[in-house]
Amino acid sequence: MPSVGGVWVFAQVDDGRVAEVSLELLGRARELADQLQTSVAAVLIGSHVMPLAAGLVESGADRVYVADDEVLGDYSTQPYARILSQLAQTHKPEIVLYGATTTGRDLAPRIASMLRTGLTADCTDLRIGSHHAKEGDYERLLYQIRPAFGGNIIATIITPDHRPQMATVREGVFRLAEPEPGRSGEIIPVTVDMPEEEFCVQVLSRSLQEKRVNLKGAAIIVAGGAGVGSKEGFGLIRELADTLGGVVGATRAAVDAGWIGQEHQVGQTGTTVRPKLYIAAGISGSVQHRAGMDQSARILAIDTDPRAPIFSVAHYGIIGDLHDVIPRIIGAYRSKA
Repeated sequence: MPSVGGVWVFAQVDDGRVAEVSLELLGRARELADQLQTSVAAVLIGSHVMPLAAGLVESGADRVYVADDEVLGDYSTQPYARILSQLAQTHKPEIVLYGATTTGRDLAPRIASMLRTGLTADCTDLRIGSHHAKEGDYERLLYQIRPAFGGNIIATIITPDHRPQMATVREGVFRLAEPEPGRSGEIIPVTVDMPEEEFCVQVLSRSLQEKRVNLKGAAIIVAGGAGVGSKEGFGLIRELADTLGGVVGATRAAVDAGWIGQEHQVGQTGTTVRPKLYIAAGISGSVQHRAGMDQSARILAIDTDPRAPIFSVAHYGIIGDLHDVIPRIIGAYRSKA
C-alpha cells in the first residue's frame, strides 16, 4: 500500500552533489513533519544519483524516491515535472518544498499547474498553523511567509483547499542541520518510463560561472547602506572588509542606487546570512534588512541616528559618521596586527 501524506523536499543536484538549500529544507521539513506527526520524504532525480540517497536519509528523510536514469543527467523541466507530479499523485504528500533556485523556480510552477494546487515563491519562513473562516476551520496548514509589495510588508499565505501545499524557499533562510550518521530510512527506486516527446528539449552545452561573492559562507561581513552616500563611499566599506578578511554586503537601497551589485545584497530580498561578525555601516535597519542578518553571532552598528532600528538588534553600537569611524577602526586594527 503506498504511503500517504508527509512533507516532501525536492533534492536538487548540482554537479554531482545535493544542493545545500535542499539540505536546509530537509532540516526544516523534519521540524514541520514532527509537528504534524508525519514523515519526511526527499525526491532525487538525475543520472548516477543513487549514491546520494543515503546522505538525504542522514539529513532527515525517512524515505527517498530516486529516479536515476541516463536520460535525466541534464535538468529538463518536462521530464522532471512529470516524475515528481506522478509521485505526488500516487503518494499524496501534504507539503512539497523546493529551493528558490533557478531550477526550483522553473520546476515548481509547472508541478503546481499539473497538480492544480497553489504555490508561494521565495518564502523566508515556514510554519504550521490553522485558519478559521466562514467556510469552516482549517487545520494542518502550511503558513508560507514571504516579503510582498517590494519587501514593504510580510505576507502569510495559505492553501486551505488544495493539496499538496507547495512553496519555494530561499537559500540560507534555515540552518543546515547536522547529519545523523547511520540513520535508517527507505530508499525507493522510481522507474523512468516516459514517451520520447517528454524529452523535447536537449541541452547542447553548459557554461558554469563561478560565484563571485559568497555572503552565505562569510565569517565576517561589512555591509553598507544608504548612509554610505555614493558608489565611491563603498571603497571605504571594501577597505574595512579587506582589512578584517571579510566580505562586502549591502542593503537594497544601496543596490537600487547602483552603488554596488545585487549579489552583495543582504535581507529578505537578498541573501540571509549568519556570520560571526556583521558590521552594519550607514544602515538604518529596516525590518526587511534585519530579517536577513539578525541571527549573526555579533553585530556592530555604525549610524549617526541613535534611534535607528539597527541598534535594536546590534550587540555593539557606535553613534557617528561612518566616514570618520571606519578609518579609525582600520587604523586601530592595523596598529595591533
